[in-house]
Formats: sequence, C-alpha cells, structure tokens
Amino acid sequence: MKSLSTLVSTLVMAGLLGACATASEPVLQGISPKVTSLRFIGEQRIGLKQPFAGTPVGGLSGIDYDAGDATWVLLSDDRSNLEPARFYRARGTLEGGAFTALTLTQMGVLLQQDGTPHPDLKAFAKSGGTVLDPESVRVDPRDGSIWYTSEGDLRIGMEPAVRHAAADGSFLGSLPLPPMLRLSRDDKTGARNNLNLEGLCFAADGDSLWLALEAPLVQDGPVPTPATGALSRISRLDRDGRLLAQYAYPVDPIPSAPGAGKLAENGISEILASGEHTLLVLERAAVQGDDGKYRNHIRLYEMDVRGATDVARIPALLGAAIAPARKRLVLDLNTLHLPVLDNLEGIGWGPRLPNGHATLAFISDDNFNPAEVTQLLLFEVL
Repeated sequence: MKSLSTLVSTLVMAGLLGACATASEPVLQGISPKVTSLRFIGEQRIGLKQPFAGTPVGGLSGIDYDAGDATWVLLSDDRSNLEPARFYRARGTLEGGAFTALTLTQMGVLLQQDGTPHPDLKAFAKSGGTVLDPESVRVDPRDGSIWYTSEGDLRIGMEPAVRHAAADGSFLGSLPLPPMLRLSRDDKTGARNNLNLEGLCFAADGDSLWLALEAPLVQDGPVPTPATGALSRISRLDRDGRLLAQYAYPVDPIPSAPGAGKLAENGISEILASGEHTLLVLERAAVQGDDGKYRNHIRLYEMDVRGATDVARIPALLGAAIAPARKRLVLDLNTLHLPVLDNLEGIGWGPRLPNGHATLAFISDDNFNPAEVTQLLLFEVL
C-alpha cells in the first residue's frame, strides 16, 4: 500500500537509523525507557480529511504503539459527526536516517455494548446510546486490546469515561472511576466540562493505569492564567478502578497574554509512563492573538511523584498544605522552530532504532480545520 501522507520536513541524524528500518521492534519490554532528552528525527503529515476506508482522517487526539503488529494506533476525536467514532492504525518507515513515510493500514470503529457504532448528538436525541468525546488511547501490554478515554458532555448528562475495547473496537467494558471525577453540576465541586479526562497511560508495570485531568477540579482552584498556574490531579488506578494514589501536578501559567478580548488556555494534553515513579506530561497552550489566530506553545515535562503528597483523600487542593509532584523540562517544542507546530494532543512510544534507543511520537489534532494540520513528529530518546 502506498503512503497516504506527505513528507514535509525531515531533520536527519547521520548514521543513526542505518540503511533501512521499519517500525517493527517494541519499545516496552515491561519497563518504560528512561528519558533524559530528545532529538528530532522528522515529520510526516496526513492531508486534510484524507480519505481512508470510507472515512475522512483527522481529529487525531491520541497515539500509542502496538508492538504486536508494529503499528501506531491513532484515535480520532470525531464524535460521530462525520463518520462513526473510530481509530486508525499506521506504520512508519525509517530509511537512511530519515522518517520517510507514514502509511495508514487499518480503520476500526469503536462500538457500544450492543455492538452498534456510537451515535452523534442528533441520533442520540432520537434513539439514545452513548456519545463519545475520545481523547486518549492505549494498547494493553497484556493482550493488545485498547483502552481509551471520553470526556463526556454535561449538556446531555454524559459522564467522563475510560472504556476498554478489543483490538477491533468491540466493547469489552468500562473502568469504574472515583466519584470526584464526575462532572460538576454546581460549579463548586467536580470536574470541568471538556477539561477532564485528557491523559491516559499504563504504569511501567503494565498492571495499573494513570489518568490525568486537563484542568483542576472546580474545588482545586481556577484554570491557569498568564499570571498563575494551576494544580491538576493525576491518578493511579488498578484495573478494577480502585484508586491507588493521586498527585497534584503543577501546570504552567499560560506562556503569553492573548490579544484584547481574545482567548488563551494551558493544560495537560497527555501523559506517558517513563518509569515506576515518573511520567512524561505534555502541556499544550493555545494563545489567540489580536488577529484571531492561535499560537501553540508545547512543552514536554517529566513528572516525579517521589516526595509528593498523595491527595486522594484531600477533597480540595485550594489552600491545602501539600507537596505537588516535581517536574523537569524535557523539551520545549517551540525551540525546534518547525515550519508549523500545531495542536499536539497525543504522545506514544515508537519503534526502537538500530542503536537500541527508543523513539517517541507526537500527534496533532487538526480539528478537521483547513487552518490546521495533522502532523506526526518522531524523536530519538536520549
């Protein structure tokens, strides 16, 4: 099959990848790779609403690597508005030190418990069902099944959820979530609508899961501003939904002020375990200028929970005496000065390189918008 993407820019590391390699070797062998720094390999893009398997590709908000068939799983956040809620598989090609191709290989529909596709809002109003707002996806290291998050929708009473699906997208179950993660109905306690279950990953042991809120719970304080940051909760749950631990992650202030009367935000976009006590945390900020255009500010941090307060039993973080998790800047992606740095929402491991190093991939959500792009950025882990 020919690649359905176009190579836009590639920075070559001479001699790194060898003469030819494909994404075929797993990164995870029960242990997450240690990340000291990253080196950019290259970029691939998928065209706006690129047709594949009868669907328009886009809105890619999550990515994870499946070592079983050497593909990335790409989750679309299309809420069944264009086509049924779905995911794709894609294979990367590395040749002569460059990331030369990204080939879509498969499309899978995420199914409801009754085996039918998820409805859009119009179909939901008529016949019911479960409307998805997909955000993050992970491949189960045990059996290759898929776990994904949905942010819910307060307008229709749909709560945030973590769902479990077979590799083909058929429904397997839902993870029970702590009551504190339910959407706020009174603007006093609870999760914020459309600012909740943004990040998901398996712990380094593969037996439990980490779950990140994009923004603070209402009772934990306001969202970030250009002057102040915020505290967002990151929780560790077992496979039965039991809360094992929870930590406060310090989100940066918004990097710059928006234009007069314009919008700006910053929050957690994704997480990925890099050790027993550490997680990579992707912070994504968008700042609207006077011209109405958004500029993205993307930073990757490593969070370390050692020494941090377990806040699972602390009902409100605002004013509480706690020790947040520590964090270390791994990479400010704006310093790469890429032609385009779009709305990066997902991170996942990739194939191992011939030198034994792991790779890390970032995927952007173009929102099916002609002004944005779908880009997959690939890095060597140092």
